[in-house]
Amino acid sequence: MTNRSDQPLGSAADLSSALGRLAAVIDARAAEGGGAKTSYTAKLLQVGPALCAKKLGEEAVEAALALAAGSDEAVASESADVLFHLLVALRSRGLPLDEVAAVLTAREGVSGLDEKASRNR
Repeated sequence: MTNRSDQPLGSAADLSSALGRLAAVIDARAAEGGGAKTSYTAKLLQVGPALCAKKLGEEAVEAALALAAGSDEAVASESADVLFHLLVALRSRGLPLDEVAAVLTAREGVSGLDEKASRNR
């Protein structure tokens, strides 16, 4: 396991581009309707938010375990799984990525400690 905690997180441009393409594929799978027989994404969306949430939770645990003791490759792979399942779960709820982006934008420049404390009021 490599500890690169002193390395910058880096640019999000490639991730943003990949997430945009992934969101488009998820939307296309949702629009296909009866594709649950051939599409894992369509199957998750057909069952609904509860299954999507369950899968997201499973992947989050796997990512946490990889972060604690896995290889960089495992962390990257499990992180990709979490992002995929998060996008599918958001789509299952009909929540646009723009709403998530708006929340992140509103939090810019706000201390994480202050933001968390504001939720407990």
